[in-house]
Amino acid sequence: MDTAQMKQKLVDYGTETLLGIHAFIPEKEPKQYLYGLLSDYPNRGGKGFRPGLCIASCKAFGGKLQEAKFSAIALEMLHNAFLIHDDVEDESFYRRKKPTMHEATSRAIAINVGDMLNALSLSPLWRNRDLLGEKLSQRIFLEIQHLITESAEGQALELGWRKDNRCDLTETDYLRMILKKTCWYTCIHPIRIGALIGSKGAVKPDDFNRLGYFMGAAFQIQDDVLNLVGEETSYGKEIGGDIMEGKRTLMLIHLLEKCSASERRFIKGFLNIPILDRNLAEAKTILDFMHSYGSITYAKSTSRYLAGAALKEFYTHFSHLEDSEDKAFLERIILYMINRDY
Repeated sequence: MDTAQMKQKLVDYGTETLLGIHAFIPEKEPKQYLYGLLSDYPNRGGKGFRPGLCIASCKAFGGKLQEAKFSAIALEMLHNAFLIHDDVEDESFYRRKKPTMHEATSRAIAINVGDMLNALSLSPLWRNRDLLGEKLSQRIFLEIQHLITESAEGQALELGWRKDNRCDLTETDYLRMILKKTCWYTCIHPIRIGALIGSKGAVKPDDFNRLGYFMGAAFQIQDDVLNLVGEETSYGKEIGGDIMEGKRTLMLIHLLEKCSASERRFIKGFLNIPILDRNLAEAKTILDFMHSYGSITYAKSTSRYLAGAALKEFYTHFSHLEDSEDKAFLERIILYMINRDY
């Protein structure tokens, strides 16, 4: 399977999931301030990694798309709820080439819309009982519960580091944070849930933890790189926004370890200023530091290394399965993660 075919399968699975999300949004009031806004972020597109990984893992292990659909819908609803809340917490201006929910409405309305998406994500999980049976549905529910807990803990770490202006963090700190914030809900649990469904509960879900961690970490680091050097028209968010928001990315941590004492004081002073008062020219200076100290090159190299580790884990746990489009899709998506431009 080539990259174009992989992207088309992502679109196909994403379209199926989007239709499912629409089916779970009630036709009731208040539409203007709540129900009419619930489909905004899902309708903007996105990569569709989470439902794609869930459905493909299910089918690779012998299941059917229809068996994974409710779990994929719940994952994508939770993802979009997280995005709405993240944008408020980060004070971001754009998401997928449009104003963020809180910029288009208000912070309070955006938070409430995210809350409702979280609440509605329980509905497809409940429907799993009729589709998959009580025992397997309970296992999937516990997977989702763990996903939400880990993601909130990871977000707490990142927000806390920014609040306390931590400039003493290490690469280990960063990798632990993205394991919690990104890897569990982007890759580990979607793969675990899909494999559980496809195998009718026969697999050991912990077998996929290393695969999902390596995939998720490679994905997040590449996402952080694209935020700094990607094309805004294809990336869909403001380029350099992570510096303006003070996110402790691998590049920033690497830079703080390598730069001079005076440069470190400058960066720390910049990060101590409230987000909306920060100067774009000073952010550009920090980006120049990242280039000159090789921080971006280091991050790209780390992402490729992690993707290579993910491939090794993939072959370990999927090579015994019959060849299929979905098995090939999962292999291709790992390769794509380190070469993507959006």
